[in-house]
Amino acid sequence: MLMIYMNTDTWDTLSEQQRDEVFAGHDALIKAITESGEMVATEALADPATSSTVRVRGGVTEATDGPYAEAKEFFCGYYLVDCDSRERAVELAAQIPDARYTGVEVRPLMGDGGTDA
Repeated sequence: MLMIYMNTDTWDTLSEQQRDEVFAGHDALIKAITESGEMVATEALADPATSSTVRVRGGVTEATDGPYAEAKEFFCGYYLVDCDSRERAVELAAQIPDARYTGVEVRPLMGDGGTDA
């Protein structure tokens, strides 16, 4: 999984042209990895201000507004890819336009038996 992180402060500093380039870069990457057969899924996530964090303590459910982490960067979307190696996954992550402004984490999925896939 190629997990994209964003910082609202960073995003807000981008010009409209830079934002358009980010979106166009995603379109190009989606096309390329769909054609190569490596695309499994991709989704963008809504603004973290729309999220809720749910905790159950002592059998009591508590839902609070906002994301769990007290951080400026937030998880904003992902690509799920099926590629031959970690090196290829890193190569694909580097093609995600957001990597120029923030971080993209590469992490394998767990297999059915609870082991790295």
